[in-house]
Amino acid sequence: MHRLFVAIRPPATIRSQLLAQMAGIPGARWQDDGQLHLTLRFIGEVDRHQADDIADALAGVRFQPFAIALAGAGYFDRRGVVDTLWAGVQPRDPLAHLHAKVDRACVSAGIPVETRAYLPHITLARFSRYGGDIAPFLALHAGLASPAFTVDEFNLYESRLGHAGSSYHVVETYRAEGHPDARDD
Repeated sequence: MHRLFVAIRPPATIRSQLLAQMAGIPGARWQDDGQLHLTLRFIGEVDRHQADDIADALAGVRFQPFAIALAGAGYFDRRGVVDTLWAGVQPRDPLAHLHAKVDRACVSAGIPVETRAYLPHITLARFSRYGGDIAPFLALHAGLASPAFTVDEFNLYESRLGHAGSSYHVVETYRAEGHPDARDD
């Protein structure tokens, strides 16, 4: 079985900026450089045949390059307990359009349609039931921003769980129309 997701890998300058902000919360399990990504679609566990179908379907996703930038910080909670700290991105519309195209490709490959609302973000840290106080971090990073960066590709990733947590491996890269390395299928 393969645990898959589709995501955008931010450029090294953006990842470095995020890594430099990751401190000051007891109990936080900070992401490392190899884990920083902006998820377009979580897929989950699939067998090899379905993984191949998904990879083929994603090859049909067409999009134009667009620019986004870091914009603020926030969190997700589960039953009132913070479990994820994230960096936001703006504008959201081009990401939502690309997410919808990726979701349609996944559905065409037999994956159920995504029912959760899509909120584009880059996960910075995860927490156990007893994570530290995030309020000071959120106050300090409410104005988190970056120069705009171009999104001209996305990746199909496989997540592998190891002793040190999850590691992510690129299965396939899909490039925007007009990208010098775009496939002409």
